Amino acid sequence: MAESRWTRSMLLDFYGELLTDKQRECFDLHYNEDLSLSEIAEQLGISRQGVWDNIRRAESAMEEIEEKTGLLRRFEENRAALAQLRRTLEELADSTEGRAQTLARQAADTVGTLISRG
Repeated sequence: MAESRWTRSMLLDFYGELLTDKQRECFDLHYNEDLSLSEIAEQLGISRQGVWDNIRRAESAMEEIEEKTGLLRRFEENRAALAQLRRTLEELADSTEGRAQTLARQAADTVGTLISRG
């Protein structure tokens, strides 16, 4: 599942607290801070292989949890549905006038706020 940096970062946001401190730190430094394995190893005082093992175990654990819970998948589905709803409301606002237009724009703004909080 973890194909992109964004997906890996989201996995860490959703499930990072379930990892060991070392796994979470190695994973975060590598994918969010963009440090190399050697840089992380030097910073944490462990071997490069130790960093690699911690990252792989963290990724495996988070992917397994995601397979069981589907929280990230549902989050992405809800976010896509909200984006579609916002587009529909904006289209409605553009095709109406008066109170209906005002309400549609307000609803679109509210949905936009929900998306940005995600």
